[in-house]
Amino acid sequence: MAREQWGSRVGFILAAVGSAVGLGNIWGFPYRAFSNGGGAFFIPYLFALLTAGIPIMILELSMGQKNQGAAPLTFAKLNRKWEWLGWMQTFISFVIAVYYVAIIGWAIAYSYFSFSQAWGEDTKGFLFGNYLGVTSSQFELGGLQLGVLVPLIIAWIVIYAALRGGVKKGIEFANKIFMPLLALFLVIIAIRGVTLPGASQGLNFLFKPDFSRIFDFNVWTAAYGQIFFSLSICFAIMITYSSYLPKKTDIVNNGFMVSLLNCSFSLLAGFAVFGVLGFMAQSQGVGVQDVAAGGVGLAFVVFPKAISMMPFAPGFFGFLFFTCLVFAGLSSAISINEAVLSGFMDKFSVSRKRAVNVYCVIAFVVSLLFATGAGLLILDVVDHFIMQIAIVFAGLIEVIMVAWFFNLDSIKDHINPMSEFKVGAWWDFMLKIVTPLVLGYMGVNQLISDLTTNYGEYTTSAIVVFGWLVVLGTLVLGLTMQFIGWKDEKLLSPNVLNSQS
Repeated sequence: MAREQWGSRVGFILAAVGSAVGLGNIWGFPYRAFSNGGGAFFIPYLFALLTAGIPIMILELSMGQKNQGAAPLTFAKLNRKWEWLGWMQTFISFVIAVYYVAIIGWAIAYSYFSFSQAWGEDTKGFLFGNYLGVTSSQFELGGLQLGVLVPLIIAWIVIYAALRGGVKKGIEFANKIFMPLLALFLVIIAIRGVTLPGASQGLNFLFKPDFSRIFDFNVWTAAYGQIFFSLSICFAIMITYSSYLPKKTDIVNNGFMVSLLNCSFSLLAGFAVFGVLGFMAQSQGVGVQDVAAGGVGLAFVVFPKAISMMPFAPGFFGFLFFTCLVFAGLSSAISINEAVLSGFMDKFSVSRKRAVNVYCVIAFVVSLLFATGAGLLILDVVDHFIMQIAIVFAGLIEVIMVAWFFNLDSIKDHINPMSEFKVGAWWDFMLKIVTPLVLGYMGVNQLISDLTTNYGEYTTSAIVVFGWLVVLGTLVLGLTMQFIGWKDEKLLSPNVLNSQS
């Protein structure tokens, strides 16, 4: 039986964009742009998109579509000695999957809280105390928090249903619902945000260019980091998703479309977020810089306070905002889990139904750690080390291996005849020179920083257990999986389309 395929090109595009558009687009991009030169940040951001984001996107879509397999099978087909890298990326995705679902659970809960503004006036105290019940350290679990556990279960049910339904009837169907609604809700919030009193103040802070920052290499590093992390590249997802594409597919065009649509969502989120922050700053008589924040602080502390201050239908707009987080989170979570699932289905030739049942039980049990009182503290450390160390070096190794030790011409010969736009010398140059230099600089700098200073001022034991050991674990498990034989060795033949059921 042939490998599963997407029902349509639109279905693939929506699923790929759904994977790329995650929580980071809504709560990360606007703040990163604001704090790195405002409008001037878009120059290195677009440069990073063209020199790293799109070239790697095209590379991964090409490898997955050509080899018709998830990351481990794809790398094994390129070179049997490279299989471990595919597994390392797969286990990185597993780690992300089990903590990402907890944040989706928070967003589900806050969608409900929005109608009554249950967070009250002290939104920070409500989040960390009343809702999450944060303990004093990562090793003091504090028991399961019911308010987190229930929405986490709801999120897993949705993820399970999408994975169980398969590529066409599950994943594609879910994204055909989530992505149009996410776009609609973001547009509504953006319109409401930019029409609030003081919105122009917020948008001015976001888009006013500080061209002096253009010469700050840290700004360029931040731009590459935003592109790299927000496109879902180098941790098995895009390779897996493209493996479900038919043999005749315009890879280059698809790569450009997914990348540009992802960036469009980020820009739209910037209008929505900073319009509201400008209103909040004017209402409190302070500067936008005094209320702006990124990450969890923006979504679950600053925004709830801003929602409560809105003059009209705050509950409705609060519901829309947190539902956007839910949709963005679920579409990404489905892709992350599929990347892991597909790798094991390839390796052990197991049916989708059986693989989903076993995998989701294991992943759900592990994710319960992030529903405890220590969940946020553990999540913070794990997320930092997975995103800033594991993915960066996995991506660096991938680009160096494929660009320098594999014949890129064979990939170009495969995709160019099917693509409206051709890749040529510029693509080789970006993958061989520009991307390795930037990723190498980012990785080495971050490695030195984390080796010399404890992230977040956490204890050394917490950093070792939930940071370094987690990163090392993805590598060790990846190497271990390489020594386990494939149930169907014929899958490793370059021209065999493997089967899934």
